[in-house]
Amino acid sequence: MPITPDIILVLAVLLLVVIFFVFEWVRVDMVGIMVMVSLPLLGLVTPQQAISGLSSNAVVSIIAVIIIGAGLDKTGVMNKLAQFILKFAGHDEKKITSMVSATVAGISGFMQNIGAAALFMPAARRISIQTGVPASHILLPMAFCAIIGGTLTLVGSSPLILLNDLLTVRGVSYEHFGMFSMTPIGIILVISALLYFNLFGRWILPYSKPGKVRGPLSPLLDQTYHNVGDIYEMIIPANGFNEQCLSELRIRSDYACSVLASYNPVTHKRNVAPRPEDTLCPGDTIAVIGEEIFIKRLADDFGWTYSHELKVFADDLGPTNSGIMEGIVSPRSQLVGRTVAEIQLRKKYGVVPLAVFSGHEMIISDLSDLVVSEGTALLLHGKWSVFHQLKDQNDLVFTEPVRGEPMREEKALWALGCLLVSLFMILVLDIQLSISLLFGAMAMILGRVLTIDEAYRSVDWMTVFLLAGLIPLGLAFENTGAAKMIADMLMNAVGVPSSTVLLICIGLLTSFFTLFTSNVGATVLLVPLSMNLALSCGTDPRVAAMTVALAASNTFILPTHQVNALVMRPAGLKAVDYLRAGAGMTVIFMIVLVAGMQVFF
Repeated sequence: MPITPDIILVLAVLLLVVIFFVFEWVRVDMVGIMVMVSLPLLGLVTPQQAISGLSSNAVVSIIAVIIIGAGLDKTGVMNKLAQFILKFAGHDEKKITSMVSATVAGISGFMQNIGAAALFMPAARRISIQTGVPASHILLPMAFCAIIGGTLTLVGSSPLILLNDLLTVRGVSYEHFGMFSMTPIGIILVISALLYFNLFGRWILPYSKPGKVRGPLSPLLDQTYHNVGDIYEMIIPANGFNEQCLSELRIRSDYACSVLASYNPVTHKRNVAPRPEDTLCPGDTIAVIGEEIFIKRLADDFGWTYSHELKVFADDLGPTNSGIMEGIVSPRSQLVGRTVAEIQLRKKYGVVPLAVFSGHEMIISDLSDLVVSEGTALLLHGKWSVFHQLKDQNDLVFTEPVRGEPMREEKALWALGCLLVSLFMILVLDIQLSISLLFGAMAMILGRVLTIDEAYRSVDWMTVFLLAGLIPLGLAFENTGAAKMIADMLMNAVGVPSSTVLLICIGLLTSFFTLFTSNVGATVLLVPLSMNLALSCGTDPRVAAMTVALAASNTFILPTHQVNALVMRPAGLKAVDYLRAGAGMTVIFMIVLVAGMQVFF
């Protein structure tokens, strides 16, 4: 096939896209918009094709599934999932990465990988905040495993879904593949990816300073209240302690510490912001905030044990659910002229007073008899949802924006129902992915899980425009014949190769095309081509076709795949990060794929 001016133009556009990705002269979404505008001006695609990406099944599905994920996060479902993972993985980065990635890979085997990644992203980000593990160290392996998870079943990715419809060549229809025909290779690919990140993660993942969970105080508050200390879990032994109320223990006055929560393992009663009259029992676990020197003295005097790691209260007191705020008493406040004890902050508001700053003096140890006046600063610990309620009242003016958002836990079952209905529509009713997911997103908004404005804000529009711009680039490759020309050139160059060399060539060619064109387009183009070549070489054409369908998931070295683009901004990644981590993954994928095809087929 001759090289035409249009082919030269589309290859030049591709080269410029790669250069822009690598050198980051403009943001990646702007690169997508530039491609969207330049291709029709150059006559490589029609204007309708240029903007078709904005309405494509993939892009609309991404928007819908992000809204569904935001709804699950808003109702606390993703928080529960994060806590479940942390229960087994603790704060170990490798365990966290492996558990998240393996779970997403498993889900990707039965639903679109972009959906699995988008649903898990809120939980992964919460885990990052709570453990101090950089988000990129969780999200990038998760993205790669979500893509690889599509190789686990016949419905795991679009190329595999299409595969059986393409198994006809030279007038002969070949035997169809079963639901789990490729599963052994898919499992080995997932295991290889997990081992790859466990063994080489420190060198291939973006550099970050060692993860450190930020203390309970923000940098601004730490300048004034650094003596407040940190949060510890303390365990009261089952023997040697008699049931007592908090006021009798005099923990604040004697040790300058505050009890934030208690948990009884017998009754399973969890008490956040306990009142002075509430009791502590043998075997209880309590959360206490204070300087370690006083925490140690408290533990020694009572015979308790303590730990800096939150296990029992990881959910209640984790930074995603609660924290510390400074509130200034306003002139119109009902608190003016009353003592801290009379205000009953724990009982009425569900917050724990940690310190008071009045005039030029900070008081921590004994607050009960302190009279509150206009302008007094109260340092309070509580749930973000409580602070959101307090900020709408006239009593306190907070010195920092309240973090977190009010949770709508009562809508959790509705949110899960919306997700399950969407999955049922996809897997059982065989309704198009974008329509099914849009139905779930719509149901969440109508069910008041999210407001329409919250749904709009949850969408990462950078990802949307990046993908919408790259989709017409794939169409330009097909319109101009560039894709077919490259495929023909490679196949002519290898002549009549052995089965192993043939599979390597097919895998490399498919991997190249899926970086810049849709994996569906690459599959439709290359399956007939590879099957014809396999027949010419005396190789099973079904093996060649399967190699194409699986190699369509070998797309790691650029953020052009939907999943890679999805995690780019939340993980703080650059194009070079994909190249560094994806180069090795691409080689491993090819080795496992070719070896697996030889062994299992």
